[in-house]
Amino acid sequence: MHILAATDFSTRSQRAVRRAGLLARDTGAELTLVHVVDDDQPPELVALETRESERILGEQIGAVAELRGLPSRALVVAGDPFDGILRAAASTGADLVVMGAHRKQLLRDILVGTTIERVIRTGPHPVLMVNGEVDRPYRTALAPVDLSEPSVNAIRTGMALGLPGGNQLALVHAFQPLAKGMMLYSGLDRDTIDGHVADERVRATRELIAFLKANGLDDHGQPVRVVEEGAPFEVISTAVKQVKPDVLIIGTHGRSGIAKAFLGSVTEEVLRSLDIDILAVPPTR
Repeated sequence: MHILAATDFSTRSQRAVRRAGLLARDTGAELTLVHVVDDDQPPELVALETRESERILGEQIGAVAELRGLPSRALVVAGDPFDGILRAAASTGADLVVMGAHRKQLLRDILVGTTIERVIRTGPHPVLMVNGEVDRPYRTALAPVDLSEPSVNAIRTGMALGLPGGNQLALVHAFQPLAKGMMLYSGLDRDTIDGHVADERVRATRELIAFLKANGLDDHGQPVRVVEEGAPFEVISTAVKQVKPDVLIIGTHGRSGIAKAFLGSVTEEVLRSLDIDILAVPPTR
């Protein structure tokens, strides 16, 4: 396995480098540290920044505790940050890209997204966004399941990458009782409405169990299952607060054309709003 850790030498990126080191140590993976130099400047300045970046990366490999003794190498590429990271991931055959949570710029993000979101949208690689402090290996994980192939693929990918599975993996599924709004509008009593929601929860739980069994995900112990009423993001956010996982594993749904340039997916809302490490896994291509 090969892990690519992208760094801009910020504190946020330092967390990503350390987390990548822990994962590489736990899984026996090779590790590449990549830094992207802006090529929209005079060639002599690009060359100068490239040499300095190579020096700093080399120092990090020797100085960061989580990297000591690991088969690691430094790579500096020139270009736009997200494109440079994708080219580096392709050239190294990366199985995982690890990045720090990037500082957001409101207007730019509304139009095109942060660097990490653009890497996730346009690349074929699982991307781990590191938000938290790095003080231990991951022990617990939470994975949203929306009964789709991308959610199955995300769980399988997380397990293959050495993230927690089995009894250390909790699953969250959101359901919305479609008749509830009409029942409220019709003035039915609260007990009747609550009974309908309870029946829908049972139905949703049965569907989830059948889905996991059909996809072979019931063979990894008996994961905790959280089935709650509500919109997907709200249910995921509440489950994160309740379960307190070390990492959230979520699949992305493929989009094309202009849809890629704007926000709206649950994954993008999760990436922007939740202060937790997040593994975003693209659909199988």
